[in-house]
Amino acid sequence: MPKPVKQAIDQYLSSEMEYGGYETAALQRAGLDNFYSAIAQLLNTDEKQIAFAYNATDAYNKALSSIPFEQGDVILTSLNDYVSNQIAFLQLQKSKGVEIVYSQDLHSGGLDPSDMIQKMDQHRPKLVAVTHVPTNSGLIQAVKTIGEACRERDILYLVDACQSVGQLVVDVQEIACDFLSATTRKFLRGPRGTGFLYVSQKVLDREYCPVFMDLHSAFWSAADEYEIRADAKRFELWEKPYAFMLGAAKAAAYANEIGMSRIEAQVKELAQYLRNGLSNIPPIKVVDLGEDKAAIVTIHIPGCEPTDLQEKLRLAGINTSHTTWEYNRFDMEAKKVPWILRLSPHYYNTIAELTTTLSTLERILRS
Repeated sequence: MPKPVKQAIDQYLSSEMEYGGYETAALQRAGLDNFYSAIAQLLNTDEKQIAFAYNATDAYNKALSSIPFEQGDVILTSLNDYVSNQIAFLQLQKSKGVEIVYSQDLHSGGLDPSDMIQKMDQHRPKLVAVTHVPTNSGLIQAVKTIGEACRERDILYLVDACQSVGQLVVDVQEIACDFLSATTRKFLRGPRGTGFLYVSQKVLDREYCPVFMDLHSAFWSAADEYEIRADAKRFELWEKPYAFMLGAAKAAAYANEIGMSRIEAQVKELAQYLRNGLSNIPPIKVVDLGEDKAAIVTIHIPGCEPTDLQEKLRLAGINTSHTTWEYNRFDMEAKKVPWILRLSPHYYNTIAELTTTLSTLERILRS
């Protein structure tokens, strides 16, 4: 996290210890409200269309729960959607009788827009759901093209931007989505336990809301009546981790100040440098697909044990993570690899650090 993020969290907690929870929330109201304005600026939208969430999956599931699915409705999605999303679709299949339809991938990687659009016309889905950047690849999917097709056909469109917000320019006006979920940790550099949901005006006007609300999401207007909020805050609850919410606001403001166009250019340059270097170290296999790639660099090394490799890198001061087949069965089966190692450079990393990473991997593989 950037220093201003940690400082904001520490100062809030110190104030809460001294003055109390309600009192500190009242004193920090302007700073807390900046969460909505900073995220709105990041996404090129209005703050009334932003809701706080506890993580990206929390935001995603609240969006899903607001859609009035009926038996026979179709969810059209991609082969690269995140595992938690796939599980949620399967739950809806069991509980509501919805049908899950997958678009085919291009040979170069990522959903085939022509195939997905053809399936929109064939199946008339209730919802189209696409993950912008999968967790297990540097792939960037064609969310803008799909959004334009959904808007033309008045189909609800949900985008998982968990891995893209903070490293890529994400403009909800261009994407033309109805929902967009993300975390404020990862590339946005905020604290864990915070995320957000973007909600389009179309969804608000249709009065969609999550399955369960509270006194913040709705107003108890009569003994047997309630009225939902007019803005996206109907998708959040009253109780929040305010210290972390303030930190998340600072993280979004920090990214806005640097400029997402500058950040995107830098992370793509660093990621490409790393991919080029890794490609020259046998037996490393770079397994990222797609014409345009993000700053999640994924590799597989035949004969290596991923946990052991990750630990050796950690001892050398290099942070990585590894993913196994259960995180995306479709993608891993297509690539014919049982695991991948993720290396995710960000704009604060240097070429010197990436060069050290490459030489360290070479040394580990020789030993």
